[in-house]
Amino acid sequence: MIRDLNIINPVTYNGWDSLLISTPGHTFFHSSPWAQVLCETYDYRPFYFTLFDKDRFLALIPMLEINSILTGRRAVSLPFADSCEPLIDECVSCNEIVSRIIEYGKLYGWKFIELRGGAAVLKDAENFTCYYGHTLDLSPDEEYLLRKLRDSTKRNIKKAISQNVKTEILDSFDSVKKYFHLHCLTRKRHGRPPQPFTFFKKIYEHVISKNLGIVVLAFLDEKPIAGSVYFHFGKKAIYKYGASDSAYQNVRANNLVMWEAIKWFSSNGYESLCFGRTEPENVGLRQFKTGWGVTEHIIKYYKYDLSRSMFTAEGQKVSGFYNTILRKMPQPLLNMLGTILYRHVG
Repeated sequence: MIRDLNIINPVTYNGWDSLLISTPGHTFFHSSPWAQVLCETYDYRPFYFTLFDKDRFLALIPMLEINSILTGRRAVSLPFADSCEPLIDECVSCNEIVSRIIEYGKLYGWKFIELRGGAAVLKDAENFTCYYGHTLDLSPDEEYLLRKLRDSTKRNIKKAISQNVKTEILDSFDSVKKYFHLHCLTRKRHGRPPQPFTFFKKIYEHVISKNLGIVVLAFLDEKPIAGSVYFHFGKKAIYKYGASDSAYQNVRANNLVMWEAIKWFSSNGYESLCFGRTEPENVGLRQFKTGWGVTEHIIKYYKYDLSRSMFTAEGQKVSGFYNTILRKMPQPLLNMLGTILYRHVG
């Protein structure tokens, strides 16, 4: 069966998303719109390794090739995805599929193969880093969802409302531009360059304008002060990006934005909301996410070194000193840096 392993470009494959939606474990990140956003923004090359059984996937490990003068040629499953679990039916040998992918990797000259997820099938492999993941089971009962919230989360929502913060759930290009302004402010505050605006333009073009995502913005006196970007596919939703103006931090607009998104997804029939990944050292973000009644789990990342023919625990070791430098950088220069660097990072 493994000899029938196919390499497919989901952007050009007719009916990809229809097949995907009937596959257990699928997420938005396995879908063709996400591949389209990444390929058109960063010029990545798709290698989606698949096994078919008539009208369903028996196995799917999506990968994009990053060919960089800075970081080398490698395959990632998937760039800028918080988690992208290999989808493998119990009747299929994961080890055989991984072995075939390694063969292809050697043929194409990859240095590494990186999997963002896979603990369920790579039981004996050593991971190189891990994150916390958080998922909220949605219910159409708003009162039930409200009861699950931490008391401090409820107080923050009430405070935002009492401060006359207003929210809107939007799908316009103008809302993406408003969010991007907040995104740049937040990335600078954290000492990191923002993703290029082209990336968000492609998100609008292939995701939000296709009814696969929303932007939730909070306003105070008609000024955007906080916002988030969400994706959805099938019955699952993902909180992908959040940002705010720190000058208005005391009104707790971020909490109201999240609550309005939860209510929207719940009332529109979605079954779960994924809160993305959280670094173990980011205590504040983890606390924010656990305040919504979520289930917490561990996301493991794996890296296979083709030169040494082994999974390696050696991740990128980058000193945090650069954050201080980037915080002091003018916003236009920081934006330019993000435009240059992100395609190499993946």
